Amino acid sequence: MNAIPMILDCDPGHDDAIAIIAAAHHAELLGITTVAGNAPLERTTFNACVVRDLLGDPSLTVHSGAARPLVAPPRPAAHIHGESGLDGAELPEPARGADGDDAVSFIIETCRAREGTWLVPIGPFTNVAMALRAAPDLGRRLAGISVMGGGTFGNRTASAEFNIWADPHAADIVFGYGGRLVMAPLDLTFQLQATAPRIETVRDVGGVLGPVLADLLTFFSGTYRGRNEGIDGAPVHDPCAVLALTHPHLFERVPRHVVVETHGEHTAGMTVIDQRRLRERPLANTDVLVSLDADAVWQLIVDAIASRG
Repeated sequence: MNAIPMILDCDPGHDDAIAIIAAAHHAELLGITTVAGNAPLERTTFNACVVRDLLGDPSLTVHSGAARPLVAPPRPAAHIHGESGLDGAELPEPARGADGDDAVSFIIETCRAREGTWLVPIGPFTNVAMALRAAPDLGRRLAGISVMGGGTFGNRTASAEFNIWADPHAADIVFGYGGRLVMAPLDLTFQLQATAPRIETVRDVGGVLGPVLADLLTFFSGTYRGRNEGIDGAPVHDPCAVLALTHPHLFERVPRHVVVETHGEHTAGMTVIDQRRLRERPLANTDVLVSLDADAVWQLIVDAIASRG
């Protein structure tokens, strides 16, 4: 089977780093674009370059993008990922910086040259929304968009997940773009937790990546356990948006109509998922992922890490 071509739009981030590694192994990763989110843009771009170097693939390019949301102010997540966005391990300086500073143009040009590409935004959706708005033809050239975000509950507010909350206006554009859309919500990603035994399977890989990623996941899980009741490890959100494309048989999905609330004192950034059985409900615009084979998906992550030594 041919590898699925994709552009990963991210804000690394511990789980973003895992998603990059998963995409580099299980898909045809055409490039990485970065956005402000878990940390300011300068740092998320730095982190993406570090992960690229750890992968040992100098041909993989990184392109920095939006430094702030379309409307809302930037609001990083240092309380989860640390000030650097990747706290928990000693990371080397990247061999080189970003290969470009115009992520939107990179997305547009790459997707026009390679029709049938998937966009996979796993941070705030600002770059993808700007690309869709700047290039009206883009939507029909894509295979689809697979997002990590949203859910029937929130993690930044009671109703809003971070990626959607950080730029709800961009998310509104993405959910309304009209093409195929796959959504990995919190309801799904909380089923894939970096428990202590799973972290040890990463450490046991050895080489360069194993110990570094195990240290990162240990920090990440520590912040989650410290802030949440009844949790055994951090949800490893972002790889789900990648692996649901490359290994769809490991995920269950349901078609739903999803819209984003852009206003509201308590609801800005909420994904409103229509689960009614009314005959006159709106047509589904999203494949919402609802469950996964967590052990099998974790093994895919370990395999990806092991493949890079």
